[in-house]
Amino acid sequence: MKKPIRIGTRDSELALWQAHTVERKLNHLGYPTEIVAVKSTGDIILDVPLYELGITGIFTKTLDVAMLKGQVDIAVHSMKDVPTALPKGIVQAAVLERADVNDILVHKGKTGFFTDAATIATGSLRRQAQWLNRYPNHAVVDLRGNVNTRLKKLNENDWQGAVFAAAGLERINLLPENHMVLDWMIPAPAQGAMVVVAMENDLYSQKALAQLNHKPSEIATHIERQFLKKLEGGCTAPIGALATYIDDEIRFEGVLLSIDGTERLHIEKVLHVGKDYTNFGNECAEEILKNGGAGLMEKIRAELKK
Repeated sequence: MKKPIRIGTRDSELALWQAHTVERKLNHLGYPTEIVAVKSTGDIILDVPLYELGITGIFTKTLDVAMLKGQVDIAVHSMKDVPTALPKGIVQAAVLERADVNDILVHKGKTGFFTDAATIATGSLRRQAQWLNRYPNHAVVDLRGNVNTRLKKLNENDWQGAVFAAAGLERINLLPENHMVLDWMIPAPAQGAMVVVAMENDLYSQKALAQLNHKPSEIATHIERQFLKKLEGGCTAPIGALATYIDDEIRFEGVLLSIDGTERLHIEKVLHVGKDYTNFGNECAEEILKNGGAGLMEKIRAELKK
């Protein structure tokens, strides 16, 4: 009899959907499982913007602790929430096939506000900066909480719209008809991807999870997260990154913006599939840093310290 693999997850509807998805896949391979739900700090403290909490991995920290204490064997995360440096003793074991990478605007049926003054809600510095860069006449307000909470807050307030990740709403069948795809907005590194982590010394769980890994998604998210890590050096900043497979090429697009959206540094590069991709994200980040990114990151750090 195989021992059950204990799957750690946050207790939000979306997090549980992700955990059950991994559970079904492992069960299909013949591995018994058990779901262990934990509340994270990011779900509890909803009145402070994420970047002000000053914690990288606010949604993953609680599960990291549960893993290190031996209370769960593996943990399932939205990959964009996971810090680029994993805690000592924890390793990336699988990246599942990626879903929709796009950001979307959920609105209230009227979209004539783009030329007027409007208020848009998001808890993400990346979304805020890209929105203000495109619509400098708009105001952006902070929006926190899980997907369900944020949709409720949008309905209760007089905002014109709020920005969400398409994948999150699609996964739990909450995608409203009143939405538009923001195909001009560069997503968060690894947006739309789910990652499963395991303990470094737990070869049993790693072997099971290796069978769930989707290589193209693993490569794309590796490049995007490397770009992020090189640029931000542990500080939260408005950074977008997307690596896409087109025929026999990996097309990379990255962006770094000032918090108010007035400055925007953008890069597009192409890598032939089959070429060594392991340092591609670093190379793209180096180019941004050389072309004004280093100074802009200094500015962002100073602003976030205020």
